[in-house]
Amino acid sequence: MPTIRDLVSALRRRDGVDAAIVLGRDGLLIDGATDAALDPEGLAAFVPPMALAAVEMGVAAGRGDFGLMVLEYSTGTVVVTSVSPDAFLLVLLRPDANLAALLYDLRRFRAQIASLV
Repeated sequence: MPTIRDLVSALRRRDGVDAAIVLGRDGLLIDGATDAALDPEGLAAFVPPMALAAVEMGVAAGRGDFGLMVLEYSTGTVVVTSVSPDAFLLVLLRPDANLAALLYDLRRFRAQIASLV
């Protein structure tokens, strides 16, 4: 059976992916693989407040539970997705990455990913 480490490694090997990090809802790192210049623990710490804001927006807008957010920056994209009631997945992509394929796979394999956490 695949592990969280297998998931992180597989995502990190995708073209254009600089980081794949699984973290707890408290922002603590569970596992991660990043470009050497990136700090996985530091990046993980930013996710819970952003996700909380997204949850609150979903409630205010009547959109249901938080699932996934995409943040676009001048030199890349950040994807944060809820993978279980206890964990998030953070993926950092370069501009040349295939964002659509990643989003499709995250939705398609959501149940399998959740079973790893």
